[in-house]
Amino acid sequence: MNRKNLISAGILLLLVALTISAIFKGNDMSAVFTAMGKLNPLYLVAAMATAIFFVSAEGLMICYLLRALNYQTSAVTCVKYSFVGFFFSGITPSATGGQPMQLYYMQKEGHKVSDSTVILMTVAVIYKFVLVVMGVGILIFYHEPLSMYLKHYLYLYYLGLFLNTILVVILLFIMVSPKCFKGIVIFGEKILKKVRVLKSSKERTEKLIDMADQYHEAVLFFLKNKSKIAVVVIFTVIQRCSVFFLTYLIYKGFGLEGTSALTVMNLQASVYIAVDMLPLPGAQGITEMMYKTAFSLVFPGAYLTASMCVTRGLNFYMVLIISALVAAWCHFMSGKVKTVSTL
Repeated sequence: MNRKNLISAGILLLLVALTISAIFKGNDMSAVFTAMGKLNPLYLVAAMATAIFFVSAEGLMICYLLRALNYQTSAVTCVKYSFVGFFFSGITPSATGGQPMQLYYMQKEGHKVSDSTVILMTVAVIYKFVLVVMGVGILIFYHEPLSMYLKHYLYLYYLGLFLNTILVVILLFIMVSPKCFKGIVIFGEKILKKVRVLKSSKERTEKLIDMADQYHEAVLFFLKNKSKIAVVVIFTVIQRCSVFFLTYLIYKGFGLEGTSALTVMNLQASVYIAVDMLPLPGAQGITEMMYKTAFSLVFPGAYLTASMCVTRGLNFYMVLIISALVAAWCHFMSGKVKTVSTL
């Protein structure tokens, strides 16, 4: 990791410590641990598998799109990219560090930067697009209950939905506008040369322009093959719903009744939408506070904090630890990998 990522990781650890301190300070932890001990192991294992599937699903979509561009690559390799992305997204503000590191390792293993960029942007746009559509649907069909559950955090939901919508529009514009993308690439190179990060190089500039042209060709390929995009959209919906369903598995694992799966999933989705774009590593702290407000009428007594600890522990911390191990493996093996080829 570079210095910036180390600083972000340090901030994340500080936020984790403050969050844990707040949890212990405001709760009878003996009651919380007693409640956690009542969790059905089968539901716990199912929730763990769901959390791992959520991250792995992105890798499967990357693999599908790479193969559509005639790359010979394995699903395991692409799942590795998704875990690397999750780790660096988790330790950087607004999840900005994930895709650059994915692009780095994809390039190291022989994938064209242009093709990798298109695939990662496609996955990101669809990922955000599905979240926005779900958010709008919740707002239209679930507005009254949403206001009741979220209370004073409702404004964060509106903010998160707005920011995600703006990001989708910007990414779509960049993807379908070759002049815009080429301009961004050339402008970025000029800035780096001006601050003396890069030296002037006519050959590099020509390569960047060529990469921008290849990028546009890949975009056109996917625009002409809408069925492949449709497959990714459908799979993204399943992926998104899986992490929302994880909370319902914990709810059932505690033996609780009275709240439907749809309500629990809508509430978990609303928390994700609200915190997704906030400039905090892993949306640490605000996620836990908003969770406790959103689910205060769902999980009674000590089960509220217990469910938050288990749910957040699985869908973020457990996966972050696994992702950190995968990222470390990629770092140490980066000089030994075999490059892939196109058919």
